[in-house]
Amino acid sequence: MNGSQGSKLRLWSCAAILGAAAAMHSGLASAGYNDGKVFLTGGVFTVDGAGGGGAVPWATITGYETRDGINGGVGYTYANLPALQLNVFGGAIGFYDRFELSYATHKLSLNLSNLDTVALVAEAAGLDLGTDPWNSTLQMDVYGAKLRLFGDAVYTSDSWIPQVAIGGLYKENTTKELIRTLGANKAKDWEAYVAATKVFFPLSTLVNFTVRYTSANEIGLTGFGECSASGCTNDKEFRFEASVAHLLSKNTAIGFEYQQHGGNLDGKSVTVAGLPLTGLTDLLGGVLGGVEDALTQEKESDWMDVFFAYAPNKNLSFVIAYLMLGNISVAQDQNGFYMSMHATF
Repeated sequence: MNGSQGSKLRLWSCAAILGAAAAMHSGLASAGYNDGKVFLTGGVFTVDGAGGGGAVPWATITGYETRDGINGGVGYTYANLPALQLNVFGGAIGFYDRFELSYATHKLSLNLSNLDTVALVAEAAGLDLGTDPWNSTLQMDVYGAKLRLFGDAVYTSDSWIPQVAIGGLYKENTTKELIRTLGANKAKDWEAYVAATKVFFPLSTLVNFTVRYTSANEIGLTGFGECSASGCTNDKEFRFEASVAHLLSKNTAIGFEYQQHGGNLDGKSVTVAGLPLTGLTDLLGGVLGGVEDALTQEKESDWMDVFFAYAPNKNLSFVIAYLMLGNISVAQDQNGFYMSMHATF
């Protein structure tokens, strides 16, 4: 997809969401705006923009609309980790509790002194690594759609059949040079997933399982696939995700999430024009000696979090979580706090 096509896709996604919002607020009978679903059953704002938990998309359709209406919202997420800060903004629209459109934009700031050192050397040498000597940033746009296939997560409590949905995500990282520097193959790619969600009212508990088909590194923030001296690959694989949320009251929940990750960039160092940092160090006569070890990417960790969600009303919800993200690129032990707000309309 070229730049023009990417721009058209952004315009189409924004137009779809804004058009649906305009229809809702116009009071047209055909739009049928309502918010009749049970508290929190549409999920909150995920990092991919889809309705679900903080990281894992659920089979439920975003918003509080029933099968007779339209509902949606906007969300903001901030995660503060030892060497990284993530900001995510986006929105989603749910149509008749059947179909969902979503969009999210990410900005991941990398506060890594060793990467700053390489950026300074590269800047002095006139090389474009996509890095900033003081604040390298990864940016990504995510466009999503979800379709409910069958089942009802909420209103068929006497059945073991869950609600099942399929979804697709198109992710485009706009910091292509930095993606190449980290050793990824592609800056943009698609993902697909199947999610199954069930609410067990006797236990006041929601359980969700999701299988995602992807080649993403760190959900796409560090690109897709990998490149090495032997060539580039972008092999997709199935990865497992799960969420459990227990309702303490009708508008308050606690829970846990797990998201499996891949290993495309495990053990790979930062590269310059396709040359690993170890090779660059030899070429420069040891100028960067010792830095390459600190800029070799550790094994990519699976993501986990424990969260607390509270919705004072159907128009607003808050999520606070403790993230256990482990190794992210060249940054180790990235565990910290997460805050998200979701406003529905």
